[in-house]
Amino acid sequence: MQENKPFLVVGLGNPGGEYAMTRHNVGFMAIDALAANADWKKEKYALTARTEINGRRAILVKPQTFMNNSGVAVQALMTFYKIPLENLIVIHDDMDIPVGDCREKIGGGSAGHNGIRSIDAHVGREYRRIRIGIGHPRDFNLPMDPADWVLGKFGPVQMDMIRDTISRLHIF
Repeated sequence: MQENKPFLVVGLGNPGGEYAMTRHNVGFMAIDALAANADWKKEKYALTARTEINGRRAILVKPQTFMNNSGVAVQALMTFYKIPLENLIVIHDDMDIPVGDCREKIGGGSAGHNGIRSIDAHVGREYRRIRIGIGHPRDFNLPMDPADWVLGKFGPVQMDMIRDTISRLHIF
């Protein structure tokens, strides 16, 4: 990790009001919580805000390229700010983790997550991933297409669980 460079902390989601508060936008929700009173600006296919988290400089990012093309925005920002891969942190939803659980890893496959697949293709795989569980429809005995599940909204109890998880995120 290069301490002299800021960290790029990317939350994955889809832009637009129709996607706000959907399961697939957990990354955006986390970034909004981290941004608190930050000023947002549009640059390099994304909304960005500068902040400090536990004494470390961070550029918070919400790609505006839609989930499947998240790598375009991430690559453009990494190139522009000369951010090394080890200073990239991506926060995203994960259907294979129970609602509200949080797990981390460095590298690995995309597990079918199109946003992660796009980032992997554009910048490589060896970056830190913070995965927030959104559950899978089968966990609730719902005969539902996973694509419809991730674009659906949380119920009130699940939303409380997600907010609690986000409030306890440890970025640094």
